[in-house]
Formats: sequence, structure tokens, C-alpha cells
Amino acid sequence: GMMDGMVGAIRSALDENRLTDTGILSYSVKYASSFYGPFRDAAACAPKFGDRRTHQMDPGNVREAFAEAELDIAEGADAIMVKPALSYLDVIARLRTRFESIPIAAYQVSGEYSMIKAAAANGWIDERKVAMESLLSIKRAGADTIITYYALDAARWLAEGMANHEY
Repeated sequence: GMMDGMVGAIRSALDENRLTDTGILSYSVKYASSFYGPFRDAAACAPKFGDRRTHQMDPGNVREAFAEAELDIAEGADAIMVKPALSYLDVIARLRTRFESIPIAAYQVSGEYSMIKAAAANGWIDERKVAMESLLSIKRAGADTIITYYALDAARWLAEGMANHEY
């Protein structure tokens, strides 16, 4: 997630420059996850040394999610992000209950997307149905916004009639 104090610094800089209507979406709840692998491999941005986990949360610790979200909101975040989404649906749901009026974004990361793609390529699942079900579960957990590599496909599928939850 973002480092402590970063949201406050960004909010101050925006306000000082009369950009008071500019919103801040904080990566408040970013877990140390193996699901980031496909993106890091494709972008050739895996750490050459050190570990990004110093700025990421322990996957077993839900209390830290509350603390970080609370701090970021207090510093001026207009919305908070949970990343990755599917393995942390419980966190999204608990944050939604705790922070009812704050928009929550959930990021379905490259590994989550790649699992569906790989299973579909092997003929094990119906890609369209599983992708839409996964997005529906993120929404049902309490996300107001979903960031996904399936965005264009999902928009097309919805336009084609998937809005009736045909799965």
C-alpha cells in the first residue's frame, strides 16, 4: 500500500495548488501476494534486489487493513483500494461494513486474470461465465469499483446480455 503519511502529503500538495476537487484513491490495502507474478514477469519489473513486501501487508492480517484504511481516510483519501481482490473478498466485505460511505475499489490483478485465462485455454472452464462470476463476487463483497484486465470483455459481455446473470 501507500506509505504512512503519503495520502496526507498528496492532499496537502493538491490543496495548496487549488486542486481541492481532485480525488485521491489510496492503495490502502495492498497485500503481499503471489498473484502479482504474471504482471511483474510481463513487465520485467520483478525486484532485482530487496523486497516490495515492506510496503505490502501480511496476507494473514486483517487488522492492518482497518488501520491503514482508517489512516488514509483521516489523511484525506476519497476512496480506498484492496489489491488483489478475489483472495481478499472477506477484507472487502469487512471494510464495506466498517466504512459505509467511503468508495472501495478492488483490483483483480494479473494472476487472478491469468488463472481464468489458463483454465479456459485448457478447456476446463467457460471463460466468460467464470470471469463474470468472479467480477460479480467482488461487487457482492462490497466493491464500488473493480479494476480488471477483463474490463473490455466484461463490457462487451454485458452488452450482449450477460446482465441477466446467465451463468
